[in-house]
Amino acid sequence: MSRWMLMVLALLPLPARAETLPPAPRSLDELLQAVLQQHDRQKQEDAEREQRFLKERDQQQALLAQARAALAAEEARSAALKATYDKNEQTIARQREALKAATCELGELQGVVRQVAGDVKSLLDASLVSAQLPGRDALPARLARSEELPAVGDIENLWQLLLQEIVESGKVVRFQAKVIGVNGKERERTVTRIGVFNATDDGHFLRYANDIQRLVEPAEQPESIYQHMARNLEHSKEGLTAVAFDPTRGAMLALLAQTPGFWQRIEQGRAIGMFTIGLGLLALVIAARRFWVLTRIQQGMERQLKNPRPNPDNPLGRVMKVYFDHPHLDVEALGLQLEEAILRELPALQRGLGALVIIAEASPLLGLLGTVSGMISTFQALSLFGAGDAKVVAGGISEALVTTVIGMSVAIPCLLIHSVLRGRSEQLIQVLDEQSAGIVARVAEQASQSPGKP
Repeated sequence: MSRWMLMVLALLPLPARAETLPPAPRSLDELLQAVLQQHDRQKQEDAEREQRFLKERDQQQALLAQARAALAAEEARSAALKATYDKNEQTIARQREALKAATCELGELQGVVRQVAGDVKSLLDASLVSAQLPGRDALPARLARSEELPAVGDIENLWQLLLQEIVESGKVVRFQAKVIGVNGKERERTVTRIGVFNATDDGHFLRYANDIQRLVEPAEQPESIYQHMARNLEHSKEGLTAVAFDPTRGAMLALLAQTPGFWQRIEQGRAIGMFTIGLGLLALVIAARRFWVLTRIQQGMERQLKNPRPNPDNPLGRVMKVYFDHPHLDVEALGLQLEEAILRELPALQRGLGALVIIAEASPLLGLLGTVSGMISTFQALSLFGAGDAKVVAGGISEALVTTVIGMSVAIPCLLIHSVLRGRSEQLIQVLDEQSAGIVARVAEQASQSPGKP
């Protein structure tokens, strides 16, 4: 009996939750009754589950039919859309061909506008007008970078910028601008712009540096006459004013700043050049002294020619004094005495001429020596660093030739001065010879007319 009870209990379904279990039977009848009740409940639940499954199956069939219908509709819609897409693709291809044919000239226009915009930007960046009207290159810069077709308004504005540049190139305008001086300090100044060529400030020519968009005062300026003309233009109110300007728009001013000045050239001559210049200065001192001495001697001799009595303060007076001191000498002895007196005066008349000749002959040789020395240094630099930069070679040769220029600059004036001084000295010696010959002639004439003549 217990075995069968265990088997029946094993066949019973377990309750879902422990709290819903019925109370434990107290007898076999209650157990049997509980098993039968449980069986009926299970049978009823199975029936309800079967009904629910059948109902849900019908719903699933309806949903499946509905999904299949939706799928068919979407497939039909997809086919219609694909047909429309293919039709649109063909239409787009035709429209692209039409657009390409219609815009081929506009594409060329875009390229031309970009090129012109780049040229205009370069022109405006280097223009002096940009110092007065900054920021004009924004539009050309944008058009030069743009990959799209330019707008009509942008093309018109670009054209107006070109017209503005043309108009401003013929004006002389005063405006306030910041100027960087030679000392590197920036200041606000009143600038006078001469077209698109030059700008001046208080007679100083300015250069426009487009990289910093500022006017810069070069360290080297043109000659004072040109600065004076620029200053006159700055202070003029109306009318015509003569002025010099740089047609290269500042390039010549930039080259002028790189050109060595007079004292820089002198320094390039180094020791040999300085020594040659010292010889030149010595020659000038000698020449000045000789001009002063010969002028005094000439004035003394001119006074002596007007005075029959000898004056020993000049060579002619000292020569005449020989005759007055020895009135009884015969013609031959008197002639010898006069020649001796003239010979005594020659050193004073010709002093310093030999030094001028030596300096004139030595100066070119010193210049050649400096040039050879400079060329040796230049070729040594070439052997070390090579000849990749022609400016280095040209600069070294230029410095080497400075001593030759200095030597020739000293020698040529020395030769000219020597010629002039020698001419004046020979002129004075000729006066002494003429006067001594005249004295000898008079003595000979007197001797021939004396009663004691045989």
